[in-house]
Parts: sequence; structure tokens; C-alpha cells
Amino acid sequence: MIGNPGYIRGAVSRLDPDFNDFKMQHLLPTIPEGLLTDKLCKDIQRNRTYTTDLPALRAAPGAFIALQYQENGHVTLPGLTPQKKNSGTVYVYGTLYPRDDELLSSIHNIWNTDGTGGDGRGRLLAVRSFDDGQCYQINTGPLSMQRQAKFHKIAMNPQGADLWCQNDIRLPVSIPFSWYTLYWVWDWPSSPRDHWPGGDSEIYTSCMDIEIQPRGQLDEMNFVDGQDLNMAD
Repeated sequence: MIGNPGYIRGAVSRLDPDFNDFKMQHLLPTIPEGLLTDKLCKDIQRNRTYTTDLPALRAAPGAFIALQYQENGHVTLPGLTPQKKNSGTVYVYGTLYPRDDELLSSIHNIWNTDGTGGDGRGRLLAVRSFDDGQCYQINTGPLSMQRQAKFHKIAMNPQGADLWCQNDIRLPVSIPFSWYTLYWVWDWPSSPRDHWPGGDSEIYTSCMDIEIQPRGQLDEMNFVDGQDLNMAD
């Protein structure tokens, strides 16, 4: 990685003694029929809220950025969720014109890559597997053990001994020096069952802003073998 890290809106440090996943987790639908009316962002993430210790990311137009998150066993312990086909899919949407009252139903599977979907305020930047093929939580599951051996790393904060998952995306080249908002949507549906032929929806979101800075070097970047996986890009 190069540059300083940035965080989602209203972030709470994992090193905070009072941290727990529910402080940041936004699970949708909030009620079975809520997909049409649920807000895209958690209540503490509906405004551009940051602190000195947990600031917004700064990046240039066209920059490559990495969005990191823990897999929490959703990848390496699939037996815990037999109703799931896999660990799901991540969608990353971007906009120059965020709203405090964004609805999931107005953006997810509506905004498209060319920016013509829905109200046209934003676009789909990337679609990625939740499992990046390397990430793991330290546990005794076969996949975790295999990845611990293949992608060994030294324990280091904030990841600890785990290796976080990572979505690599490129920001649009044409965005101005302003603020650019990202909506990270993890879609993790359950398979159809007798009592629910269409399957169950299970969606998690995070919302963040990027302060767009003057353009840096935007040439193609390649992975450099042998990097510390805590900071590899």
C-alpha cells in the first residue's frame, strides 16, 4: 500500500476496547418487506463524519484503491452457513452527489457501469467476489489452514494474525477535485428453500467518502511478489 489509510463514515477502531461488530454493521433488510424502503447507509453513516484518528481516504482521480474487510469465517468456515451457495458478491457504487436518505432499492442493481441507471447520479464501479482468494480468519478449518500456509504473514495491527479480504478498484479518471462517495454493498443471499422459494436476502453495506486530490502517477500498477501481506497492493 502507498499513502495514508482512510476509513468509512463514523468508523470505530477495532483497537477500541468498546468495539464490537454491531457498532458498524448494517444488515438489510431490516424487516422482511424492507428492501424497498431501507436506507442504504447505517444511521451513523448517513453524513460525512470522520475524526482526526479515523479520517477519510485521500486519493487522486483514476487512483487504484483497496477496500479491506474481515471474512469472519464466512469464507473459511462455510459449514457454519450451509444455506449459502458461497460467500457472496460485493458491489461498489460511486457518486459525486450523495444523499443522506439514499435507499438501497434506488441504487443496488439499479446504477450501472455507464452511469445511466436509475436517477443517473452515480455508477457501478466494480463487482467482486467477497472471497478474494487469499483472505482468512485464523481457525482450524481446512481452507484457513491452507491459506495460512500459502499466504503466511506476521501479526500486525489492525489485522492481527488474520489476512483481511480486499477489493481492488480504480476510481474514475474524470472526477473533479472534490468529494467522491462510495457505497460498498455485500450481497449474500441464501439458497431457495421450501418455506422461501425465492431465497432469503441478506445484504450488508458500508458508506465512505474520498477526498479527491491532485492527480498523481496513474500508470498501470502490478503486484510485487514478496511484499508484507499486511501492506501488499
